Amino acid sequence: MQSSHLQDPMLDQLFRAVLGLTSLDECYRFFDDLCTVGELKSLAQRLEVARMLRDGHTYHQIESDTGASTATISRVKRCLHHGADGYQTVLNRLMTSPDENETSRP
Repeated sequence: MQSSHLQDPMLDQLFRAVLGLTSLDECYRFFDDLCTVGELKSLAQRLEVARMLRDGHTYHQIESDTGASTATISRVKRCLHHGADGYQTVLNRLMTSPDENETSRP
């Protein structure tokens, strides 16, 4: 399912670029160039909030463990239950895929 409100040639190009990355090292290098540290940490935090919500953690546990605001937790929860299933797709794949492309980071 494609989100028509997001569909844009520049986003298509970005998503194709991400799909072309083949290792964690390539991801680190690309996203280091593309995003600020704060932007990356925010994205990673949202994914962790989604994982914790799906695993049944409370808002208090999530807020304490991730530092996410209750507004962020609520938004992620809304997306988990009424969104485009993007979080569910990614979380399911993370649970079932081996870490064959993992590299250690400093």
